[in-house]
Amino acid sequence: MAYGFLDTLATPAVRAAQAANGGVAWSDFDGDRAFDRFTQSETTFIAERDSFYLATVSESGWPYVQHRGGPPGFVKVLDDKTLALPDFAGNRQYISLGNASVDDRVSLILVDYPRRARLKILARMQARNLSDEPELAERLALPGYRARIERALVLRLEAFDWNCPQHITPRFTAAEVEATVATLRQRLTALEAENLALRQLIRQRADDPSIPDGAKP
Repeated sequence: MAYGFLDTLATPAVRAAQAANGGVAWSDFDGDRAFDRFTQSETTFIAERDSFYLATVSESGWPYVQHRGGPPGFVKVLDDKTLALPDFAGNRQYISLGNASVDDRVSLILVDYPRRARLKILARMQARNLSDEPELAERLALPGYRARIERALVLRLEAFDWNCPQHITPRFTAAEVEATVATLRQRLTALEAENLALRQLIRQRADDPSIPDGAKP
């Protein structure tokens, strides 16, 4: 089976660079793995992300990379070949939107920083009017999230690949830090209560020596 992600990007210049620098051979990869359909692993990974990076190519040939963010799960896997996400109102430059209207090829990088995992996606992106597609609008709705959705961006998968974790520095969101700190707070509260009870017992023994040593606070 062809390794779709590398096959798509392997121009003659890329192959020459690989040959000159001892690059990996296609045969080194698992030939039984498909890279053109999302499995449960990719679906779960995408559903947990709150941001990603989107690259488009302009008519002048310059690449443009944009950060996209939202609440976890704002990128939806519609099926094993299709992603969709709400296009929030922003700085009104519309560079990615304009680029994709001429060349629909895009590249995405999604990163799980705490677990040091990275998913790369090649896709074709199309802007869709949500007023014409109420079912899609419902799937992309984000109740409680303060952002205006201007349109939907629908991406048709070409290929994906998982990157190695090397050089990914673990980073944590405020929510992830708070979840860990909450556990520590609970433990600290329990220890403080235990400490207070022990101090009270020590004072009681000082006032009443008849209290046995094995007495519990």
